[in-house]
Amino acid sequence: MSHRFQCDCGRLRGEIRQPRHAMRAVCYCRDCQTYAHLLRRAGQVLDAIGGTDVVATPASNVAITAGREQLACVSLSPRGLLRWYAACCGTPIANTPRDWKLPYVGLVHTCLRKPDPLESSFPRVEMRVNTKSAHGPVPRDASLAGKLHFARMVLRLAGMRLGGAYRSTPLFSASGAPVAAPRVAGREEVEAARSAAAA
Repeated sequence: MSHRFQCDCGRLRGEIRQPRHAMRAVCYCRDCQTYAHLLRRAGQVLDAIGGTDVVATPASNVAITAGREQLACVSLSPRGLLRWYAACCGTPIANTPRDWKLPYVGLVHTCLRKPDPLESSFPRVEMRVNTKSAHGPVPRDASLAGKLHFARMVLRLAGMRLGGAYRSTPLFSASGAPVAAPRVAGREEVEAARSAAAA
């Protein structure tokens, strides 16, 4: 079983294999909010209190099936997360660490709603993180099961790093370089997006 995803215009497509090994979370951090404004997608990406719905999974579970050449990458700082999006239409796709040996991919909900509905594979939010940056009261729907799921994922990622399975990723080359050269956003660009996120 797989969950298919695509950008808004459909040129970039992929799938999450083994959705049972993924978990759904909402992140309220300032950087995720800033990123949404940087791409001018805040209305699409952020919920009413500034959260970004993300599906977290090991990188080896993600495949790009079409439009790989449309992948683009930006970072808010020289050491920040790599934030992947579709160059063709600006759809946010995923977030990854800079170090490919940390084989985590957080897929942004904007690409996960078609052709397969998000809720068909990931019916509920299991965790809410960085809640201090939320713009209002955060729902209390996280559960002990979600925390246990997260702990299992951390162990799985650690095993992949130790065993070398981190090399199986569509977002990094065989040498560990990002498949699209990361662009570090300019300071003024980031400050403008951050101010918009804080408003």
